Amino acid sequence: QVQLRESGGGVVQAGGSLRLSCTVSGLTFRIYAMAWVRQVAGGERETAAKISWSGTRAEYLEPVKGRFTISRDNDKNTVYFEMNNLKPEDTAVYYCAAGSWGSDLSGLWDYWGQGTQVTVSS
Repeated sequence: QVQLRESGGGVVQAGGSLRLSCTVSGLTFRIYAMAWVRQVAGGERETAAKISWSGTRAEYLEPVKGRFTISRDNDKNTVYFEMNNLKPEDTAVYYCAAGSWGSDLSGLWDYWGQGTQVTVSS
């Protein structure tokens, strides 16, 4: 059974930082591209960042460039999302996803975590 378990969400003031983690089991982690996908209340899901299977390539949604960093540890089956200088508009549910790199930032995600809430207060 494939499981993606996110942790690290919470409430933070604008300008603060959070680090999300996602530990994966039930699949060969090192062959999958990984992503953090976010969804604001009532909105569509959008890929905030994705990282290649090797960790050598990463792409970001324009509003998070320079503030957020995606990384992975293939020995620990874990992907991370370091979020700095958070803004109220970053408030969303953040999902960890596994799949294929795809042709654009959206990627092709086959497996999903349950999501973790990130709330940024002004």
